[in-house]
Amino acid sequence: MDIAIARPELLQVADAVAREKSIDREEVLEAMEQAIQKAGRAKYGHDKDIRAHIDRKTGEVRLSRWTEVVEDGAVENEATQMPLSVAQKIKPGIKVGEFIVDPLPPIDFGRIAAQTAKQVIVQRVREYERKRQYNEYKDRVGEIVNGIVKRTEYGNLMVDLGRAEALLRRDELIPRETYRNGDRVRAYIYDVREETRGPQIFLSRTHPNFLARLFAQEVPEIYDGIIEIKAVARDPGSRAKMAVVSHDSSIDPVGACVGMRGSRVQAVVQELQGEKIDIIPWSPDPATFVVNALAPAEVSKVVLDEENRRIEVVVPDDQLSLAIGRRGQNVRLASQLTRWDIDILTEAEESERRQEEFRRRSALFVEALDVDDVIAGLLVTEGFTSVEDLVLVPLEELAAIEGFDEDIAAELKRRAEEFIARRDAELSEKARELGVSQELTTVHPFTPAMLVALGEKGVKTLDDLADLASDELIEILGEEAMDQETANAVIMAARAHWFEGEDQAKAEG
Repeated sequence: MDIAIARPELLQVADAVAREKSIDREEVLEAMEQAIQKAGRAKYGHDKDIRAHIDRKTGEVRLSRWTEVVEDGAVENEATQMPLSVAQKIKPGIKVGEFIVDPLPPIDFGRIAAQTAKQVIVQRVREYERKRQYNEYKDRVGEIVNGIVKRTEYGNLMVDLGRAEALLRRDELIPRETYRNGDRVRAYIYDVREETRGPQIFLSRTHPNFLARLFAQEVPEIYDGIIEIKAVARDPGSRAKMAVVSHDSSIDPVGACVGMRGSRVQAVVQELQGEKIDIIPWSPDPATFVVNALAPAEVSKVVLDEENRRIEVVVPDDQLSLAIGRRGQNVRLASQLTRWDIDILTEAEESERRQEEFRRRSALFVEALDVDDVIAGLLVTEGFTSVEDLVLVPLEELAAIEGFDEDIAAELKRRAEEFIARRDAELSEKARELGVSQELTTVHPFTPAMLVALGEKGVKTLDDLADLASDELIEILGEEAMDQETANAVIMAARAHWFEGEDQAKAEG
């Protein structure tokens, strides 16, 4: 029979700890069993398999030694294993893999044993508590929580959330914001990680989504999904921009977020220490969205470069400082909000640049085609940017330009073709003088101008080309001449001859 001692107070302690720490009673009892096992091993031998069991109803503590039955001759540890032949003498019919369980008398906890048991219980309870905290908060990333500042460590705040402790780092606080121990703080959970010292709950008051969540609490239409916050950009403590869109045409998204006499937006502004908030209507059209984002500045004209996600904005001369904002704040926030790179020009700068571009292109056509300023100006006005454009355009389209006829159009195309042929011949000769091999054109239809550019950078053979990285090739030829994918394909084609010998050797092998 098992030797047991009733300890009903153990169940009372387990219940109290479980309630206080908000963890399962069963986990507390398991921690107690491990503590008793550790004390038992200290008394009966650390090499033995000593196990403890606490009866969940009566609190009886049973201590026993377990010995595994193994095949004869397979005993590796005599303290925890027993050969089958010996085990069958003790318990006939026992099989390999089963255990001989010997009850042990209950131990009387001395001062050291009690202290050790307490440490084990505290450690295990802390582990269970950390596990409970992680499971509780891992799915709460993105929520706003309220807590009380517990202590300050090097400017970082440890915040008591009631059932857990969170970290609010100094760089996640709004500038010039100070908290003392005992102050209430409202923050956004942006990350929950399980680390060696337990789960770490990271809070922020500068995260863009903190502002979005505050508005969701203040504006019922956002909470209900009628109004959607599309993007947020913040300069914490100073200024923010938020783009909103309404899924109900009868509801003005900006007006709903501002509220009656600004009541809703003011509630958020107060929480963010006076941070000014621009609420702008979102638009699927990038140009419209950028114009809205630059408010309160007025925009005269926009030019989009969709491939590089750049947008050029022209503003009246007196609106330049407003569009850029103090220390570039307005344009920086607008760029973060729209995720487009924004270049701002005044109307005077844009006009001057356009005139310079017009003069440059006119001079190109005057020199290349031997025409007067009037014809060159007409070509530039019609959108021709290079001599190649004249060769590619259909004759009837060129003849349809006001002031031109079929004879003038045919003559212009002839002169353009002659200029390109003459220029390419000169470039080809220069490439030959530089020592550029014509075999380069076997991997890509390089123009004579491209071959000269390569030759001037020392790229003269297939091996030279194969040694380049795609970024280097694009840098030599220019981004307008080749994209990343094409550059990679060209370099791989140039390297193909390196592997021909290997492929042939494999085939022969």
